Amino acid sequence: MRIAIPPEDAFNGATSDASPPPVAQPGPMIGKRLPTGRPSLHPMKPVLPALSARYLAALRRHLSRKDRNNGDHAQGLGRAALAGGLAIHDLAAVHTTAVIALEAAPDFARHRRDSLRRAGYFFTQALMPLEAALQATRTTNRNLQQRNRLLRRHTAAQERGKVRYQKLFRESQVMQRKLRHLTRQILLAQEEERKRISRELHDEVVQTLVGINVQLSALGRDSSTGLHTLKAKIVRTQRLVEKSVKAVHRFARELRPAVLDDLGLIPALQAFSENLAARRKIKIRIVAFGGIEQLGAPKRTVLFRVAQEALTNVARHAQATHVRLTLSQIPGAVRMEIADNGKSFRVEQALTPRGRKRLGLVGMKERMEMVGGSLAIESAPGTGTTVRADIPFTPPKIKS
Repeated sequence: MRIAIPPEDAFNGATSDASPPPVAQPGPMIGKRLPTGRPSLHPMKPVLPALSARYLAALRRHLSRKDRNNGDHAQGLGRAALAGGLAIHDLAAVHTTAVIALEAAPDFARHRRDSLRRAGYFFTQALMPLEAALQATRTTNRNLQQRNRLLRRHTAAQERGKVRYQKLFRESQVMQRKLRHLTRQILLAQEEERKRISRELHDEVVQTLVGINVQLSALGRDSSTGLHTLKAKIVRTQRLVEKSVKAVHRFARELRPAVLDDLGLIPALQAFSENLAARRKIKIRIVAFGGIEQLGAPKRTVLFRVAQEALTNVARHAQATHVRLTLSQIPGAVRMEIADNGKSFRVEQALTPRGRKRLGLVGMKERMEMVGGSLAIESAPGTGTTVRADIPFTPPKIKS
């Protein structure tokens, strides 16, 4: 239903038959008491007087239906309010002031319900720019909050990475120091081994060769020696030669036993144990299962070197009388145990490579780790020492 809104002067105090009461003039009413006795809601801002007048005129035209583009005009007022820094509650105060100024008109009172509805539509259109700006602000705030959370996560991750880097750097420095120390220990061990070989060569092979040379020189000078005496001297010279050959063979076996490559791990351990037992006067018993020879050559070599080092340590330091070497199969692995009845020692201290005597144990552990195995050493007073070496092993499937 269309309502007849009087011309603009009807809202500015012109008289009529109904003799309406005086109407409040449009303008800066924010901050003053309205004619109806209602106080304004907010303090006046600099842009409010001009905007209030424009809003009242536009709302009057909207109610009189003289302006077909009233929605655009309302949104234009909203944009002006937004440009002036006004908030939604400021525009609400302007709208309330305008409605109060217009509700005294006779037609507004007669069609009050419809007029309020249309005025509410105008106010809604005016609010759209502010609401859009508010929504954009909220979206921006959400984006900023997300970016802040992302930045905090990145900062925390960077801080964790920094801490981890510092930790890894310190660990690398420790590892470098250990590596330098281990390198020095290896060099010292190599030098000690060279000294040992040189000493044994001098004490055994060289001395024997000197003895052979003396015997041959005596034979050359003594032309009157009888046949029986000559044969005896030749026999002694042959024994010296045999002794030299045995010494050279022993050095070769210790460096790399040919029987390990030719016959396998068990014969190599048997030969080494018999030789060591004869020289050190200890009893060594070997118990093994035949499937051990199915291990690859690198793993069999590691087991031999670990057994060689362990048995040598027993002979040198443990003062043991009996040693038991066992090769057995366990689920998923092969286990070698070397147990003696000699003196015990502190395992943790011995596994720290701080001396030449301890490098052998560390080398055993390193060898086992190279082939994916593990080494465990148990030592206690009264029970001796047990060295346990486990190497992964999967027996080959038998073809049917």
